[in-house]
Amino acid sequence: MGLMYDKKDIYSTLSQEELDKVDVYSKEYIDFLNSSKTERLCVDNAIKLLNENGFCDITNKKSLKAGDRVYFINKQKSIFATVIGQKDLIYGTNIIGSHIDSPRLDLKPMPLSENHDIAILKTQYYGGIKKYQWMSIPLAMYGVIFNEKGEKKNIAIGDTNDDTCFTIADLLPHLAKDQMKANANEFIDPEKMSIIIGNIKDKEAKDHKVKEAVLKILNKKYGIQEIDFARSEIELVPAFDAKFVGIDRSMIGGYGQDDRVCSYANLRSLIDLLKENQNFDKTVIAMIVDKEEIGSVGNTSMSSQAFDMFINILLQKTGSKADRLNVYYNSKMLSADVATAVDPDYDEVSDIQNSNILGCGVALEKYSGSGGKYNSSDANAEFMSEIMQIFDKNKVMYQIGTLGKIEKGGGGTIAYILADKGVDVVDCGTAVLAMHSPYEVASKFDVYMTYLSYKAFFQS
Repeated sequence: MGLMYDKKDIYSTLSQEELDKVDVYSKEYIDFLNSSKTERLCVDNAIKLLNENGFCDITNKKSLKAGDRVYFINKQKSIFATVIGQKDLIYGTNIIGSHIDSPRLDLKPMPLSENHDIAILKTQYYGGIKKYQWMSIPLAMYGVIFNEKGEKKNIAIGDTNDDTCFTIADLLPHLAKDQMKANANEFIDPEKMSIIIGNIKDKEAKDHKVKEAVLKILNKKYGIQEIDFARSEIELVPAFDAKFVGIDRSMIGGYGQDDRVCSYANLRSLIDLLKENQNFDKTVIAMIVDKEEIGSVGNTSMSSQAFDMFINILLQKTGSKADRLNVYYNSKMLSADVATAVDPDYDEVSDIQNSNILGCGVALEKYSGSGGKYNSSDANAEFMSEIMQIFDKNKVMYQIGTLGKIEKGGGGTIAYILADKGVDVVDCGTAVLAMHSPYEVASKFDVYMTYLSYKAFFQS
């Protein structure tokens, strides 16, 4: 490091061999993104990756020793993977925590209705979205639904080339004079964000002919009735693939990069270290959790006591006499969540000196929150210094950022939840453009550097 701090462009510093590694990793990440559009699918793919690399469910182990690889599944929507270290848990753990839920549209409990010979599904948006971005785009439907016998049916419609898809019809501009007078928060009524699902009438039905035709199709394909929607979790997500962006293929565009870009790097970094025969001094934990986008509430979120229970299981099965609070107090964590990148068209909302630039490395953010650092986890100077030294030692390119100008908005991560337990935490993730939109954009070089930063932390 020189006397002056300057952000460095990653591309110009990498060898051809390293650039080739960036492309290989990016393609594998794109494949993961395309097959992991919901939190349940993310957990399914995580389990597959872990099983292929010597991990097993912790419930299958009566005791644990150094080197053991196990995971804990929390209700199919969160997972904690760990490798037991040489040291007792009283010395703490190295944790990387990311989330796998993304802004989307959920179906209401009783969603199906008919109006003017069109069958529609009523939705409830999930997380912070700009509602207009979800109008008139192709949507895919994923989830689970249970019938009256308690049998689970998996739903997956809309993402294959020969499959049907869904959409929400936006109002045509010719008749939108009154609509366009409203501000951006109001001109799309969320009660009118209805999914078009059918238009053909059932000839035998007396009333609600299109609705009944749709129900017959659903019953034939999945063996369900209308009441079964009440025992379902069905999500609508963009029905287009992630792919490289730009004439130079320098970026990756796709739905759900917040925060699956960090979740994939979290899992891959741990797995690849094991492939390299890395032995861990301290126990390491890769956790991917649900519900961050709605405030980390609920039993699959970071705020639930599931992680406390997991640590208790580790203590019991390793035979450690440590207290859980001591484990937390001596643990260190990267809160692996995306950061905002400076948008060239809207750079007025960013403090450029303290903002992230695409292609300049993984984003290291001392705090998030809003206004006067409200609802933020503010990393202490000692821990910031420690992480920066780890990255410097391992030649990880990083940049120092914040979430835009003061009082322009704000946001947070799961960092504060672990910090409240006494863990040293700092936010560290990939900077993206168009965060929370149906098609977020990240630099493939930042994506790869995020992976390298997590590898460096796990082995520190």
